[in-house]
Amino acid sequence: LAERYQYDRTSRHRFISHSMAKSLVSIAIGIALAETKIRTLDDKAAAYVPELADSAYGETTIRNLLRMASGVKFSEIYDGKDDLARLSAKRAEQGTIPALRMFNEREVSAGTRFKYSSAETVALVAVLKSATGESISKYLAERLWQPMGAEADATWTIARSDGIENGSGRFNAVLRDYARLGALLAADGAANGKQIVPKDYLLEATDWHRHPPAFRPNKATAYFGYGYQFWTYPGTKRRFALLGVYGQSIFVDPELKLV
Repeated sequence: LAERYQYDRTSRHRFISHSMAKSLVSIAIGIALAETKIRTLDDKAAAYVPELADSAYGETTIRNLLRMASGVKFSEIYDGKDDLARLSAKRAEQGTIPALRMFNEREVSAGTRFKYSSAETVALVAVLKSATGESISKYLAERLWQPMGAEADATWTIARSDGIENGSGRFNAVLRDYARLGALLAADGAANGKQIVPKDYLLEATDWHRHPPAFRPNKATAYFGYGYQFWTYPGTKRRFALLGVYGQSIFVDPELKLV
């Protein structure tokens, strides 16, 4: 219904997602679950990534990683000195697994508290790579991007040490394909006559009523709740958002089919 660009950008330019990418990782988890490449969300990450055994993230369930509820101490304040910067530097130099193993102190028990942490999404990408035997880029290209009718390739930056996608951000796509993704989610994962994203998983991922009180709106944060790597709105209706730092956003109201 509306399309507008600024700063001499056009429909051919790709736009960075920042943390909207986290929701794409969640979608990949849902597809892998439906394909039984992941047995259950209550498996621990180390069941798929043995290299994470005896580490805090490795001993956290996939479900708690999806909710950002590992309880692991991790600072993310974007000042270039926080744990996110340390994680990124370690990944670039030594790889994803050594970077994740740096963080081993639990502040609270897993599953009891929401605390935003990009490291938890990075752990999910490691699980996906091991469970599917493919990069998340290839996996989603064949199961999401192409089936939904994307008009352009998307790109994802990778860690130079091991070639694993950032996962928690740095996904890039043209505006119309972000809109297609939103429309797909507003239609409960269906497009072009096919169920592309497993409906049961998507409903659970985006409905705050299906999560414990700690993850509900006005509780997880002062406004938003948190599902499976999606932000959930207060109110009785199921409404949700993909959000990235510094202003990236896709808002979805499935009842109104409004994106």
